Amino acid sequence: MKLGSFFAELKRRNVYKVAVGYAVVGWLLIQVATQVFPFFEIPNWGVRLAVLLIVVGFPIALVIAWAFELTPGGLKRTEDADRVYPGGSRGRAWIYVVISAGLLSAGLFFLGRYTAPNENKIGNVPAKSIAVLPFENLSGDPDNAYFAEGIQDEILTRLAKVADLKVISHTSTQRYKSSPNDLPQIAKELGVANILEGSVQKSQDQVRVNVQLINAATDAHLWADSFDRKLIDIFAVESEIAAKVADILKAKLTGAEQHAISMQPTRNTEAYQLYLKGRYFWNKRTGPDLQKAIDYFKQAIEKDPGYALAYVGLGDSYILLSGFGAAPPQDSFPLAEAAAKKALEIDDNLAEAHTTLGFILCVHHLNFADSIREFERAIALNPNYATAHHWFGDGPLLAVGQFDRAIAEGKRAVELDPLSVIITADLGADFLVARRYDEAIDQFHKAIDLDPRFYYAHWNLAQALEMKGDLRGALTEYKKAVELDDDPFVLALLGQAYAKLGQRDEALKILAQLPQIAAHRYIPSYSYALLHMALGEKDKAVEWLERSYQEGAGLDVIFLKVDPMLDPLQKEPRFQALLAKVFAEKQ
Repeated sequence: MKLGSFFAELKRRNVYKVAVGYAVVGWLLIQVATQVFPFFEIPNWGVRLAVLLIVVGFPIALVIAWAFELTPGGLKRTEDADRVYPGGSRGRAWIYVVISAGLLSAGLFFLGRYTAPNENKIGNVPAKSIAVLPFENLSGDPDNAYFAEGIQDEILTRLAKVADLKVISHTSTQRYKSSPNDLPQIAKELGVANILEGSVQKSQDQVRVNVQLINAATDAHLWADSFDRKLIDIFAVESEIAAKVADILKAKLTGAEQHAISMQPTRNTEAYQLYLKGRYFWNKRTGPDLQKAIDYFKQAIEKDPGYALAYVGLGDSYILLSGFGAAPPQDSFPLAEAAAKKALEIDDNLAEAHTTLGFILCVHHLNFADSIREFERAIALNPNYATAHHWFGDGPLLAVGQFDRAIAEGKRAVELDPLSVIITADLGADFLVARRYDEAIDQFHKAIDLDPRFYYAHWNLAQALEMKGDLRGALTEYKKAVELDDDPFVLALLGQAYAKLGQRDEALKILAQLPQIAAHRYIPSYSYALLHMALGEKDKAVEWLERSYQEGAGLDVIFLKVDPMLDPLQKEPRFQALLAKVFAEKQ
C-alpha cells in the first residue's frame, strides 16, 4: 500500500477521529483523577494508575478504530460495514462527544487551577510549608522555659528532615510568642502556609504537651491534640507530633525520613537543655558568646557522651572562634574537626555533622572538592537545614568563584531562616564578593534592621560602601562597628579606611596598636595585610598573607582569589604564587 493511500485509509476508517476523541476524553479523565481523587482522599497511586491505564489504552483504541466500525446496525468489522453501508455516513456523534468532553475537561482544569491548595491567600508560598512557633511554658517555673523551647525545637528538627516540606528554622521563629493574634502576618513574614503552636506543662516527671496545627490564611484548625506522658517518653511524643503534622500536610515520607523522625537524639533531657543553651549563645556570633556555647556543649557531652548533636555544636563553635578574634585557627580548627568526626562516628546520617565536616574541609584543609561533596550530602540528608545552605554558599562555592550558585544557596538559607541576622548578613557578603555592591548594601541594611547592634553587619556594609567608592560612608560604618565590639580586625579595617582617605597618621596609630592587642588576644594576619596594602606597602601586605596561610587561617585565605579588598594585589607575582599553594589540588 502506498503511503498516501495508507493515510487516506486511516481517514476513511475514522482512525484520526478516534485519536482526537480519545485524546480529549483521556485528558478529561486525567483532570478528574488529579482534581477529584484527592478530594475523596484516594491515594496518589490511584491517580498514577488511572493515568497509566489511559496512556496504555490509546494504541488499543487506534487498533479497534481500524478494525471495527460503529454502524446503525451495531459494531461491525470494517470490511462488513463497507459492504452493508457503502459510502454511507457513519455518524457524527463523535463530534459532539469531543466538544462536550473538551468543554468539561477545560472546566475541570480551570477549577483545579484556581482552587488547588498549592498557594494560599497570604502569598505565593507552598502549601506544604510550616513554622513551629515557641511553645508556651505553663509550668509556672521560669527555669522550665528551656524545656518548652526544647520540645518546640525537636519537633521542628524532625519535620525539617522531610524533603517534601518547607520548614522555617528555629532562630527565625523565636521572636514570636505562642498563640499570637496575627497569624497571617507572621506567616507572611516567615513565608509559610501553616503554623504549629503549643504549650508545655512540666511537673516533676510528668509532662503535658498541647499542640494545634493552623492554616494561617483561613485560621482553620487542621488538627489539635494533647499528650500526657512521663518525662522519659518526651522524644516519642515529639516524633508522634511530627509524623502527624507531615501526614496532615500530605508530605511524602521516604523510609529514611520516617526513621529520622522517630530517632531519639539523647535519652538525657538535662543534656538536651544544655545543648539548647549552647545553640542560643552560638547564634549570637561574638567571641565571648562562642566561648559560653562551648562550655554548654561540653557539659551536654559530659551528661551524655553519645549525644552526636552536642559534638556538632562544639565543632561549629570551634570553627567560628578565630573568625571572631577568640582563638588562633591552628588551635581551634583541629578541635572542630575532632568534634565533627566524633559526631559522625555516632551517627553517619546526621546532616548537621556532615555540614560541620564540610566547612572544616574547606577552611582547615583547603580541600574545596571534598568540602562541596560533603555539603551536598548534608543537604540531601536534610534539605531544610539552613546552616548547610548558609555555609555551603559562604564557604567553598564562594571561595572557588561559583558566585551564582553561592548566592542561590544563600537565598535558600534566608528562605529557611528569614529572621537570622547572620544568614541575612552573609547573603550580603555573597553579593559583595560577586561585586554586586548595590545588592550587598541592600542586604546588609536588612541585617541591620533585624539587629542594629550587630557589628558584623556594620563592617560588612562598610566594605561594600568602600568598594563602591563611598569611603566617607564606609568610615562611618567602620566606626559604628568599632563602638559595638572590640574585635581587633574591625579596628584594622578602620585603619585601612583612614589610609585610603589620606589620614595616614590615624592609620599608623592603629597599626601601632595591633601588636599591643595581640599580646592578649588573637589578631588575624589578614588584618595587618589590609593596613599595609592601604598604606601602599604591597610587599608587606603579601608577606602578612603568606603568614596567614602558614598559620592555617582558612577563614581568610580561602577567599584570596575572590576578595575584592585584595584586587590591588592580583598582579603581584608573590601573591599569585600564594594562590597556587592555596588552590593546589588536594589528594
